[in-house]
Amino acid sequence: LPPPMAPRFGPLQLGLAAAGTAAAVLDVCVDGWVAAEYAWGGQPGLAALVLALLAIASVATQACSWLWLRSDPPALRPDLPQWLVAVLHLLQLGFLFRCLHALRVGWKVCWEKAEEEEEQNRMAFLSHDISMLRLFETFLENTPQLTLLLYVILQTDKAEPSQGLGICTAFLCVTWSLLDYHKSLRSFLQDKYELSQHSSIVYFLWNLFLICPRILVVALFALLWPYSVAVHFPLVWLAMFLWVSLQGTDFMESPGPEQLYRAMVAVILYFSWFNVAQGRTLYRSIIYHGFILVDSTLLALSWLWCQYPSEEHSYLVPLVSAALPCYLLGLALRVAYYKWLHPNLQMQQEGSYDVVDANGRTDGLEFRSLSVPDLVNRRMQWLAQAQFPISRTVGQRFPNVAAAL
Repeated sequence: LPPPMAPRFGPLQLGLAAAGTAAAVLDVCVDGWVAAEYAWGGQPGLAALVLALLAIASVATQACSWLWLRSDPPALRPDLPQWLVAVLHLLQLGFLFRCLHALRVGWKVCWEKAEEEEEQNRMAFLSHDISMLRLFETFLENTPQLTLLLYVILQTDKAEPSQGLGICTAFLCVTWSLLDYHKSLRSFLQDKYELSQHSSIVYFLWNLFLICPRILVVALFALLWPYSVAVHFPLVWLAMFLWVSLQGTDFMESPGPEQLYRAMVAVILYFSWFNVAQGRTLYRSIIYHGFILVDSTLLALSWLWCQYPSEEHSYLVPLVSAALPCYLLGLALRVAYYKWLHPNLQMQQEGSYDVVDANGRTDGLEFRSLSVPDLVNRRMQWLAQAQFPISRTVGQRFPNVAAAL
């Protein structure tokens, strides 16, 4: 059977893109609200920390966005002078500009129908860059902010409305960014089925169940020794940075920006799994989850040992005890996804082809491209080869779990 048509960008996708843009703006506003309440409440140090995390995430995201635009072929760049785009990035508005530009192109795709296939491919490029930048910004800002919010709430035993809203939006942004990234990456390939509704829900939930325990134990560890995270995070981040470097990534155009990319990926890996290299991911995934499980368990046991038999936070003991089952449930949902809900299964049933993780070859990927000859987004090509390295026929029975993202 012929391969499936590449996912199309339609009104639903346009609505989701608009919602994502609105959520990004709302997230910044909520962070400002939280920082203002800390400042007014006599906690200028926490306010400064919130703003510092926001600034670091924004600067790193804008730097990546600008470097990508500079390396892109002219056909993929927005129709604006380079100096104006540079100014927008210096003003920390580059990511918002990308989102608004993508909405304009998406509107044209949905309603004007001009050069439809060409614009569909262009929209795939724009959407993927935005989803990747959103993923970076989310893990550099929202996950540290979420840990900080939980720490403050546990320390004061009360939650302000802004903190509750911040926790909800942060958890939603983190898990949604992972799902959105995976969906956009599949849309870049011509022969990939879209995730079904059930697959998307399970994908969302498994990431939620894996990230929640990690953030909880880090916050509890900070509650025990407030400055301990300042030691723990750099050590684990350095280990992840070295691990990513040893895998030989080739994402950016030059060595300097490549180190920035590896540093940002190391932050993601502090909280969640993220594949960066071609070849079999099963063993790397086992090593990673084993390391995080041991590290998180040690953090939780440290808190339990030092708090017991104190009753100050005794209500947290059941919550900490549920962290390990929650993490294991996330792993179980991940296995269930690849065994029963992965789009590969639909292709197997239809006798078609898909690409899964096997031995590192890259001979079965068909990328979207524009009418300009050989015009392919190199970043997306690298990531697609890392996530979907090889095609296979239905008769070859590699376990779906071996294709774990």
